[in-house]
Amino acid sequence: MNETPDASQQASVSRSALSLGLIALASAALLSWVYSLTESRIAEQERRDLLRQLQQVVPGDSFDNAMHEDVITVRHEVAFPGGQEVQVYRARRDGAPVAVAMKLRANDGYNGRIDLLVGIYEDSRISGVRVLSHRETPGLGDAIDIERSDWILSFEGKSPVQPGPDGWAVKRDGGVFDQFTGATITPRAVVDAVHRALQFFESNHDGLFSAPSQVQPGERESQDEA
Repeated sequence: MNETPDASQQASVSRSALSLGLIALASAALLSWVYSLTESRIAEQERRDLLRQLQQVVPGDSFDNAMHEDVITVRHEVAFPGGQEVQVYRARRDGAPVAVAMKLRANDGYNGRIDLLVGIYEDSRISGVRVLSHRETPGLGDAIDIERSDWILSFEGKSPVQPGPDGWAVKRDGGVFDQFTGATITPRAVVDAVHRALQFFESNHDGLFSAPSQVQPGERESQDEA
C-alpha cells in the first residue's frame, strides 16, 4: 500500500529531526572533548595569573606556602559595603603569618566600581596595592593604574599609625595622599577602600589567619587534573 502524501511528509520531517538530533549530539560531544583538552590549561593559566597578582602586593620571597590556596572569604558591610564577598589570601613562612592580600572593591569611583588587591603585612603595614580593573576617565582618574603612574605605590609602608587616622585621606581633605588634577573622586575612593581594609585587618587579625582555608591542601591540584 502506497504512503499517502501526509505520511510521506511526516517521515521526511522525522528523518530531518533525527539528523538534527545526531548533529547536536555530535557537536556537544566535540565541545566536551575540546573543553577537556583545554580545561587544565585554562586552570593553570588562571593559577599563574593569580600568583602574579598576589606577588605584586606581597613579595614572593617573603612566604613559603601556596598563598593562592590559603584563602578564606569574608563579609563586613562597614568595611566592605555593597554586599561584597572579599577573598583573603594568607601568606605564611614556616607556618607563621606573614601577610594577607584582600580582593575587594571601591564602589564609589567616578565611573563606578574599582577592583583592588590590597596587601597587608602581619604587623599592619601596607605591603602593596594594585588596581585590578576600573572604568575611570582616561587621562584623569586612570592614574590609579600602575601602568599609568606610580601613585598607587604611595600606599606602601603606610599603617594605622603612619600617617594616622586623619592622614588617611587625599590632601584636599586634609590627608597625605595626592589627588589628581581635575579628578579627586577617584583617588578619594581608593584611599577610603584601602583604609577600611586596613582597619578591618587590624580588628580581625587573629581570626583572619586562624580560619580554615576554603581550599584544602591538594584540592586545587586534584580539581585541575580531573
